[in-house]
Amino acid sequence: MPQGSPSLPARLLLVAYDPGKDRVTGAPDLALAVRAGALAELAARGLVREIDGVVTPVPDGRTDDPVLDQLLELIQESRPRSWRRLITHRARLTRDTVRRELVAAGWLAAERRRVLGLFPGTRYTLLRAGYVEVLRMEARNALTGPDAPDAVHPDRAALLVLAAAGHFRGLLSGRERRRYADRLTALAALAGPAVPEIRTALEAAVKSAEAARASDGGGG
Repeated sequence: MPQGSPSLPARLLLVAYDPGKDRVTGAPDLALAVRAGALAELAARGLVREIDGVVTPVPDGRTDDPVLDQLLELIQESRPRSWRRLITHRARLTRDTVRRELVAAGWLAAERRRVLGLFPGTRYTLLRAGYVEVLRMEARNALTGPDAPDAVHPDRAALLVLAAAGHFRGLLSGRERRRYADRLTALAALAGPAVPEIRTALEAAVKSAEAARASDGGGG
């Protein structure tokens, strides 16, 4: 059985899954969004804050969460960085740690396999597709439902706002991001400390990544 309630970065990873296909879809920059979620959670706990454009950690701060403590240590030991630079700096490290923790807690299953019959790899599949379906439905309701932004729970607002900024096309389309831009901005303001700033930084990082792929011929 899964243990506890998943953190914001863990829920971002889970909500990127299409339960019907049992894989992540439409989220090529998932690692950036997961890192942004971890930063938002640290900010919500008062363990990091922005000072003169630099994200500054609380001295000797700890959470007993392997994902968050790993990121805190990275921030403490790295040169000063902005939100955007922290989102992109070794982002896969946070994504991979989140994934391992989800496997350990019973949310994902890890299956060793060979890619193209040659290269070793790991396939991660959902163990609780029903939970992910509910998570996605709640996010969609926060976007398109009748409730005013201030009636949406901050945790749900943060999940939706960062999924939108991360361009999770499997959850909401680019047209929907544009159509509901004002609502997403209102939800970001209510989603917790630093979420508006982290959202802006994530959007910039994702657009840069998309441009880089397009210039390499990989499309947006």
